[in-house]
Amino acid sequence: MTHLAYVVAAYAISALAIGGLAVWILLDQRAQKQALKELEERGVRRRSARTEAAR
Repeated sequence: MTHLAYVVAAYAISALAIGGLAVWILLDQRAQKQALKELEERGVRRRSARTEAAR
């Protein structure tokens, strides 16, 4: 394998790995938002959503 081929392969593998991680993060974000929406619909609220008077 020539030097150029090695460098191109390394960059390609890195780009695929980073792209895969980005897709995974976006899919997980969608799932977490859906789970949060379902919890809020059931009446479960986030502690950070409390009003100042409740503290």
